[in-house]
Amino acid sequence: MHLKILELEKNKVRMVLVEEKHTFMNLLAEEILNDSAVNVARYLIEYQFSDPELLVTTDGSKDPITAIREACDRISRSCDELITQVGSA
Repeated sequence: MHLKILELEKNKVRMVLVEEKHTFMNLLAEEILNDSAVNVARYLIEYQFSDPELLVTTDGSKDPITAIREACDRISRSCDELITQVGSA
């Protein structure tokens, strides 16, 4: 995955996730919103074949990049748990 940071402030980040689609972006935005420090987590795909832009804002108690990293870690752990459960079935 390739990222392009468009804007980075203390409590706001706008970035483009090159070649990602709705499936991952929906999951990521939903998981970021599970963080109580996050005010906004949304993405926009302007055209069918354009790269999505992610916007995350926080209440200032947490850096938005940290919120994204933590959400990615939670997603990864959930996937690992699912793989373990499927392997046990």
